Amino acid sequence: MRRIGVLALQGSFIEHIATLKRLGVEPSAVKLPKDLVGLDGLIIPGGESTTIGKLATTYKLIEELKRLGEDGLPMWGTCAGMTLLAREIEGATPPHLGLMDIAVERNAFGWQVESFEADLVIPALDRVGSEEEKGKRFHAIFIRAPSIKRVGEGVEVLAALDEGIIVAARQGNLLATAFHPELTEDTRFHRYFLNMVGSGQNAA
Repeated sequence: MRRIGVLALQGSFIEHIATLKRLGVEPSAVKLPKDLVGLDGLIIPGGESTTIGKLATTYKLIEELKRLGEDGLPMWGTCAGMTLLAREIEGATPPHLGLMDIAVERNAFGWQVESFEADLVIPALDRVGSEEEKGKRFHAIFIRAPSIKRVGEGVEVLAALDEGIIVAARQGNLLATAFHPELTEDTRFHRYFLNMVGSGQNAA
């Protein structure tokens, strides 16, 4: 049985846990370094990136998370979680992991009242989709969302808005989405991450 952790310091970790349970996975809430032992993958949820970063520092998680990511543990950051994974953050820089070779702009689309939804073409999800799901757009929910301004060598762009703004990417064992798949009924992104976990740490 795969052991998937969800960083449970702040943000939408409850929704990720609920989605994983729907998929038959019993996730582990991660609050302290001891909760990371034996995990096969980790989700860093959306929320407030500065708050999550500060709490992760307070609870002595930052260095251990960074070590695990460098060692190949599959990690998926959604919204604020994407910011925490990024190597470079434009503007004010909260405590972060710096694992993924991307540059991120926080609150790239504005504040809470400027949240929006978009239907995205994401061919990579066909790897885990049923016949009925293949080719289906993914309904993405953006809430005070970041965007990816730059990707480095070895980073695969998974999704972009119509105007070309990158909102999902993967680099080996690292997955990042600017939106909140856990707030929808569509479980393909969670299945995609579980497939990453099951395929080996650095499977592309």
